[in-house]
Amino acid sequence: MSTVVRPDSLEGALAALAAGGRPRAGGLEPAGAAPVVDLTGIAGLHGTARSGDGGTRVGALTTVAALARLDGYPALSLTAGALATPQVRGTATVGGNLLQRSRCAYLGHPAFPAAHTPGRDCPSREGDHLHGVVFDTGGCASPHPSSLAVALLAHDAEVEAAGPDGTRTFPLAELYGTGDPLGDHLLSPDEVLTAVLLPAPVPGERAAHRRAAGRARAEWPLVEAVVRLLPGPGGTVGRAAVAAGSVARVPLRLPEVEEALAGAALDTGPGPRVAAALEAVAARTSPLPGTRYKAELLRATLLDTVERALRH
Repeated sequence: MSTVVRPDSLEGALAALAAGGRPRAGGLEPAGAAPVVDLTGIAGLHGTARSGDGGTRVGALTTVAALARLDGYPALSLTAGALATPQVRGTATVGGNLLQRSRCAYLGHPAFPAAHTPGRDCPSREGDHLHGVVFDTGGCASPHPSSLAVALLAHDAEVEAAGPDGTRTFPLAELYGTGDPLGDHLLSPDEVLTAVLLPAPVPGERAAHRRAAGRARAEWPLVEAVVRLLPGPGGTVGRAAVAAGSVARVPLRLPEVEEALAGAALDTGPGPRVAAALEAVAARTSPLPGTRYKAELLRATLLDTVERALRH
């Protein structure tokens, strides 16, 4: 059993990580004999607060349940409220959801010790990849598991991380890059994710979230979509943000659909421009043999989510 270190300050946590510890924030204990650094006693990582520019700072140890109750960010609260079960949402943290490991069935399995090993082929490519990527970039074929990352990407959120060289702030998209062939995020082992930074809420925003899954609760989505519609003049869409999850090694923004929605009339159906954009998204998928069904599922899920947002 690993030794558990419980620092009460960020400085103490960083020192423990520098000594070889591995972070834990309320989820499963990481494998291995390295000391476990329990972050839950650090007060500055909990809760939400409005910033001077009208935005919101969300501590990395804020629970998903608290995020589901956050005012002013309907796309984010809808996504958080649909995640897992009430019991899980009351325990799971924002940072834990963003940094969770791949749910690949081969990862950590004693029969497949080479899974996620540099220079080795992904075993799921020749095996079970029914839940795998539909935008294939090589390497690992398991999609990124974070639902919150999809909604936060649609919000142009930033993340804050602390490390031995100080604190840095950067766009959420840079936390994942273009999809590391082996890793699930690009945070350094000696860094701690401290917060998510949201821009100011937009009055009149419309939003929708949809997840296609085998059951309504306690199930990983096969495809996930988030749509934000910011109001424009004369009852139209001024700007749109559309993101998809469970289809690639990283959460994706879909600029084709966003551009097609700009200027669209609210309280109407999606229209031919949006339909053409969705077909364009489906056409640029590169599914594995077992994930070809996801191209059509993605198109249908996006269409339903766009319509829900337009007719909100």
